[in-house]
Amino acid sequence: MTKLSLLGISGALRAESTNRLLVREAARRFGEAEFTEADIRFPLFDQDIEDDPGIPEEVMSLAHQIAASDAVIVSTPEYNKGISGALKNALDWISRTGVAPWKDKPVALMSAAAGRAGGERSQNMTRLCLAPFQPRIINGPELMVAQTSNQWDENGRLTNEMNAKALDDLMALLRKEAEWMRARAA
Repeated sequence: MTKLSLLGISGALRAESTNRLLVREAARRFGEAEFTEADIRFPLFDQDIEDDPGIPEEVMSLAHQIAASDAVIVSTPEYNKGISGALKNALDWISRTGVAPWKDKPVALMSAAAGRAGGERSQNMTRLCLAPFQPRIINGPELMVAQTSNQWDENGRLTNEMNAKALDDLMALLRKEAEWMRARAA
């Protein structure tokens, strides 16, 4: 049996974002898998661009990466009490591809934010934005890394034991769902 394929999407574009760290830590804790980190640096959604010259190649690439993966991790920062513009833009573009890559896709949501709630609002907003696409969102445990700049060691590992336990549990459930979906499709 081939390795599971895992796609990670960080809603933050900054190279040193703690959401990017969280995606990578989640992938490590997911276990053996072919891991790909997505790039969501897309032009702003614009119907005129879609009409001519057409959906950007990088958008189509991500849609196909989502479709081909066994599971997806989405980590979102919280910008002004909501989802990042980059993540919302990516979701909007992907919805226009005609690929429908999210349908029945096992997805784990998480967030890391500077505030004391750890991105709770942005995580809930991400859930709402994904709902029309009908993914199989793992409902818990919820993982919201609060005061995120203080939660990582020099190797990019999560140091808070409560968050680490929740992440382990969430990744175990995501793996189980991905394996079940793969077996079901066989």
